[in-house]
Amino acid sequence: MIEGIDVRESIPNDTPSLEKIYTDVFPEEDLLPLVRELLADNSTCLSLVAIVDGTLVAHACFTLCGVAGNTERVALLGPVAVASAWQRHGIGGRIIRDGIARMRDLQASGICVLGDPGYYSRLGFRAEAGIMPPYNLPDEYRDAWQSVLLRGSEDPVEGRLIVPPPWQHPALWSE
Repeated sequence: MIEGIDVRESIPNDTPSLEKIYTDVFPEEDLLPLVRELLADNSTCLSLVAIVDGTLVAHACFTLCGVAGNTERVALLGPVAVASAWQRHGIGGRIIRDGIARMRDLQASGICVLGDPGYYSRLGFRAEAGIMPPYNLPDEYRDAWQSVLLRGSEDPVEGRLIVPPPWQHPALWSE
C-alpha cells in the first residue's frame, strides 16, 4: 500500500495523462473513445483520478444510470485503469472505494460493474441477478456482471440498466 494517494475529480488538463494510461493498460482494447465521451458528459459521469507525488496514476468513471421500471438510480463503474508501474499498490481499490462513497452521497442505490470477480469481490461486489445489463452478455461474461448495494435492506432493484449514450455501443458489452 502506498501512502499519500490523493483522489479528486478529473479536470480537462488530465486528458493527455489519461490517454497514456489507457493506451498503456489496454493496448489491445481502444477505450479512448468511450473515455472521451464519458468525460464530455459530466452530467452523468463522475470521473475520478488518483495522484501520487504529483503524478496522475489512475482513473475511474462512475456513470449514473436508470433501471427500467424503477425510480432508483444506479451507477455503472468503468472504465478503470491504473498505470502499469503503479499496479498492485492498492491504488485501484482506493479510487474505487472513494467513488463508492461519493455514489452513496449522491443517493445511488447501488453500483454495477462488468469486471473480474476475483478483483471486484475484494471491494464488496457480488454477482448481480436483478439488474440486467443493457445488452445480453456472452456466457463467459455472466459471472463478471456484479454489483454492490449502497443502501439498507429495502427491496432489491430489478430491471434492465438504462445507460447514457456513451455506453450504448453493443461492442462494449460483447468483446
